[in-house]
Amino acid sequence: MQEATRMPAEKRMQALVLTAAGLELQTDRSVPSPRDGEALIAVQLAGVCATDIELTRGYKGGFRGILGHEFVGTVAAAPGAEEWVGRRVVGEINVGCGHCDLCRRGLGKHCRRRTSVGIIGRDGVFADFVTLPVTNLHVVPDTVTNEEAVFCEPLAAAFEILEQVQIDATSRVYVQGDGRLGLLSAWVLATTGCDLTVIGRHPEKLALLPQNDRCRGVISSAEVLAQLGQEPADVVVEVTGAPAGFSSALQLVRPQGTLVLKSTFAGRLHDFDISSLVVDEITLVGSRCGPFDKALAALESHAVEVRRLITACYPLNDGLQAFAHAGRKGVIKVLIAP
Repeated sequence: MQEATRMPAEKRMQALVLTAAGLELQTDRSVPSPRDGEALIAVQLAGVCATDIELTRGYKGGFRGILGHEFVGTVAAAPGAEEWVGRRVVGEINVGCGHCDLCRRGLGKHCRRRTSVGIIGRDGVFADFVTLPVTNLHVVPDTVTNEEAVFCEPLAAAFEILEQVQIDATSRVYVQGDGRLGLLSAWVLATTGCDLTVIGRHPEKLALLPQNDRCRGVISSAEVLAQLGQEPADVVVEVTGAPAGFSSALQLVRPQGTLVLKSTFAGRLHDFDISSLVVDEITLVGSRCGPFDKALAALESHAVEVRRLITACYPLNDGLQAFAHAGRKGVIKVLIAP
């Protein structure tokens, strides 16, 4: 069902902005004007991601502007594409130049001149309004709630694993990390019927895993990691969000296995034995944004129960408190509602 479109009355809005002085709530920000091919979207819900937190620590070289990239909203204006007005949408976050070799080859999300919503050169969604090209938008099915749709972007990132790596019921898979993306990755991987183990630090989070005999959660410790290393996995998905996760993940993947890296953080890896990748012939796969159509289909069919992952929801004018809450240990997903 299409929802009523709310147009800005005086073209001013609230936004959660990362400045040189830190994160601040601005209450008199200009509402952006959509360019040709773009839509102005009234944000209804936005999700705080680990990447947002890392950006405040210097990730991606010092982004300045409105944070946030996970959202669901309603199109308020779309010059030249009025058929989009009133539609409830989610949006892919990368905007390529459209002209370079990578864009022409269908690799726009890797365009060297790309912008990314709330991450690189483009304002994000912790605001009343945001603009995006209409080509980035996907209509949300009527049966998917806002609380579900707001998970589309990270859920698509989880589905990207299956786009990159062959996993089936014969595969042994370890997911290292029980945070937001770790749990979503586990739910997606469980749909393959693989032998799945999720390694985490929080019993209350591991309790949210799919309840079947092919999926289990274990609390991380030196003893547990050593035991799992005796039965190494075909595929290890590293999604701890911490530099130490890489070296421990290497101990869990079998020779000629695949290590999928999902973590993004501001730090760098300064000390690891790269020769182990060569000697054991490990396939290293970087993995990030993924297929929105598959994520929306999973939400519509309730194959992934994302609403269980919501910890709290704050109004935008309490955005600083929301952000602080999202950074606490044990928190899964905090939402912001403009």
